[in-house]
Amino acid sequence: MTRRLTVAERLASAEKDLLLADIAAQSSWDQFLVEQAVYAFGLANETFSANDMRDVLPDLGHGYLGAAINALRQGGVIEHTRQYVPSTSPATHGHPIAVWRLSVKGLVIAEQRRAARRGRAV
Repeated sequence: MTRRLTVAERLASAEKDLLLADIAAQSSWDQFLVEQAVYAFGLANETFSANDMRDVLPDLGHGYLGAAINALRQGGVIEHTRQYVPSTSPATHGHPIAVWRLSVKGLVIAEQRRAARRGRAV
């Protein structure tokens, strides 16, 4: 028999669903900015974390950076290094966050974009 959720559990679930909807509703421009930051850091550094991204990105909606990074992971663009660093975001109170690197797929995409920019700049 399935356990019935308490009122508090149902409210928490509904609140989580609303937060996810807010994150998904962020603009494609925000998504583009996160992708560009990931490609730039991935080409310039062996590894990076959301701490690095927060230092160069404008303020994004609550939870958006993590959701965007997770989408890049699911898309095979980045991969987890199995390392963690303390978060520098005051809201997270220093909890551990993942360290990432570009996957082979991510490196190819980043290099293609870099080459396309060079082609336009000439």
